[in-house]
Amino acid sequence: MNLASVIDSTLLRADATREEIVNLCREARESGFAAVCVNPVRLEIAVSHLLGSPVAPCTVVAFPLGAVSPEDKAREIARALGIGAREVDMVVNIGAIKDQDWDVVEEEMRLASRQVEDAGGVLKVIVETALLTRGELRQVCIMARDTGADYVKTSTGFSTRGASLEDVHLIREFIGDDVKIKASGGIRDHQFALQLIEAGANRLGVSNARNLIKL
Repeated sequence: MNLASVIDSTLLRADATREEIVNLCREARESGFAAVCVNPVRLEIAVSHLLGSPVAPCTVVAFPLGAVSPEDKAREIARALGIGAREVDMVVNIGAIKDQDWDVVEEEMRLASRQVEDAGGVLKVIVETALLTRGELRQVCIMARDTGADYVKTSTGFSTRGASLEDVHLIREFIGDDVKIKASGGIRDHQFALQLIEAGANRLGVSNARNLIKL
């Protein structure tokens, strides 16, 4: 398969420079990656350097903790879409999940889904699998599906671990075939990437994308 076509080339380090973002966009265009995912403050650079290419500018919302209100997330999304993001990766409120405050989780997902859908974009909901029980993961996956998310994303890459094959299998079990899966965090070699795709992932978030596709 063409692995490059399912990769979100990602650079979310706090110390990432403008030059690194520009180089990331150039590499993405040359390699045919699906998207370039950067922090909101770097989104304008990505949008301008991906203009005219099929590579989607992507940014993160409430990253990496998810610990802001639904309204604040909605404002971040509106700004990102206004700048030119075509894809948005939003971290859910993990604390609300732990409190079983599902109304908050549902509200933030509905607001986000409506905004992104109206803009013709793609919404990926980051559930941070490392911090959830099986029951919590099941509930949040079903909620993401029912509120209109395009993808459930495994991880931010900033928690205790990244994606696992078990995560992908479980998410696929919970959401069926109606929603796609993005595996992210700790994907450092070609073989593991292929295993994640075989397990059911549709997209991979990778911070060393250029090296990953080299055999």
